[in-house]
Amino acid sequence: MKAVRRGESVRILGPRARRARPPDGRKRLMNISTRVFASILAVLGLSLAGPAWSDFELNMPVGVTTASREIYALHMQVLWVCVVIGAVVYGAMIIAIVRFRKAAGAKPSKFTHNATVEVIWTVIPAVILIAMAVPAAETLVRLEDARDSELTIKVTGYQWRWHYDYLDEGVQLFSTLERDSNAARRLGSDVDPFTVENYLLAVDHPVVVPVDTKVRLLVTAADVVHAWWVPEFGVKKDAVPGFINETWFLAEEQGTYRGQCAELCGMDHGFMPIVVQVTSREEYRAWLVAQQAQP
Repeated sequence: MKAVRRGESVRILGPRARRARPPDGRKRLMNISTRVFASILAVLGLSLAGPAWSDFELNMPVGVTTASREIYALHMQVLWVCVVIGAVVYGAMIIAIVRFRKAAGAKPSKFTHNATVEVIWTVIPAVILIAMAVPAAETLVRLEDARDSELTIKVTGYQWRWHYDYLDEGVQLFSTLERDSNAARRLGSDVDPFTVENYLLAVDHPVVVPVDTKVRLLVTAADVVHAWWVPEFGVKKDAVPGFINETWFLAEEQGTYRGQCAELCGMDHGFMPIVVQVTSREEYRAWLVAQQAQP
């Protein structure tokens, strides 16, 4: 508090009545230095975290099925439409801000509306939406069409594993997190996860299907909600207790494809991976015979 004598009276000025002093050059320099230093640290932190980003992909995968490739093509088509719209809108905004600013002597118009402009900016977005909706609807219809499938597998989600039932082949199997990954994930195991191949993405019994075969999946759950998701197949279907959801895929390339449960299902949600092996028809028949021979 500061006392100011005016004649015989004394006026008390509180802290709010004082005029704040502007920061001096040193403080400004320190603020700028702090921001620059923080930016440098952030860049260094991201560079050190490079291994963690090694498997990161910005775009969605093209996949190896007819459905996944169609989804990718539709995604890219809509993406470029959005890019063009964004470029036009933001370009118009920048031009308006630069050319019609007050400093350039621009004077605002006095009109309140324009019927022609309102019709244009209503019709054009409607046409764009219809143009995108037609191929999207066609794709959605094809994704739900599981007719003419050659193989049907019932998929049941449990906490925290998957059960597969080849309905027409008499083969059933449980698929659980592989032992090495299960050991490495535990606290105090002294196992380096980086030494485990396909850490948290390997199972003891993978699903085996033949290549170029339309596979129908009947997806359900026995306890809580799960989701069967394999990105390379373009398939992600909820597994709901008491309900059976249907989906399908047709893999056109042989290989091993991995996925995970995509619905939060409890404590070990992150430890119930999905592995599908796509083999030749001959290898599939040999595997099927071996499975059927087991007691």
